Amino acid sequence: MATHENLLGGPPPTHLPDDPEPRELMASGKAPAEVAAKYPTSSLAWAQLADDAFEAGQVVASYAYARTGYHRGLDALRRSGWKGHGPVPFEHEPNRGFLRALHALARAAQAIGEQDEYERCSTFLKESSPTAADILS
Repeated sequence: MATHENLLGGPPPTHLPDDPEPRELMASGKAPAEVAAKYPTSSLAWAQLADDAFEAGQVVASYAYARTGYHRGLDALRRSGWKGHGPVPFEHEPNRGFLRALHALARAAQAIGEQDEYERCSTFLKESSPTAADILS
């Protein structure tokens, strides 16, 4: 029987394990900084901190938060079998924190003039999840 990897000529999609506690705390109105402090591996909390800082005009802080969420997400992806490339579907809710952090990193990089990083992160987002690139951009 052919696998997803064989049919598409690439690796199968990576689906991060669900970690509902940070998502539920944030949905209930808990401050993202409190969620990040309690769950420092949550890309979702770091992505929200990055978004909030960017909206407040704190671009350097947004960049730092986004970079943290991005690296926490890379760690989680690798633990889930990701080999450095392949789909990370936005449709799978646990992937959204990483994808949001990646988008936030691209946005903040562009805002501070890091054009190479902006382009690298934007390409990575589009290759990982065209849906996320469309929704988040």
